[in-house]
Amino acid sequence: MKTTLYRPIGLKELQLIIDLDFKAFPSRLEWQPIFYPVLNQEYAEQIAEKWNTKDEFSGYCGIVTKFDLPTDYLKKYEIHNVGGFIHNELWVPSDDLREFNSNIMGQIEIVKVFIGESFNYLDKNNATSLIKKWSNEKQ
Repeated sequence: MKTTLYRPIGLKELQLIIDLDFKAFPSRLEWQPIFYPVLNQEYAEQIAEKWNTKDEFSGYCGIVTKFDLPTDYLKKYEIHNVGGFIHNELWVPSDDLREFNSNIMGQIEIVKVFIGESFNYLDKNNATSLIKKWSNEKQ
């Protein structure tokens, strides 16, 4: 059996995922002790739309990704509720991310994109080009 997880990201993380051929998430930064995928798309959309679109580090863009892992593998991680009923996350220690990535089944997919007012459509990088193309295809 497999479980689908979601991860709200910004442009910089998308570029790193592109560099990893959509097969893994990048290593955490030294000040990020956990990687926290969320358990439902609605919660991921809330984060992407309300936080990432207003965040300079995210490139004023919120991207919801989804990916699958074996359900049995995920049992080792406790589910944390961080707010309302839908606000459930898995807390994966940064040191486990390499193993976590090796358990991703298939590729990481983009399922929704939110563009903030300060998003720079003129940036010349793969992530911005992909977001522009993805947005045009979905209209």
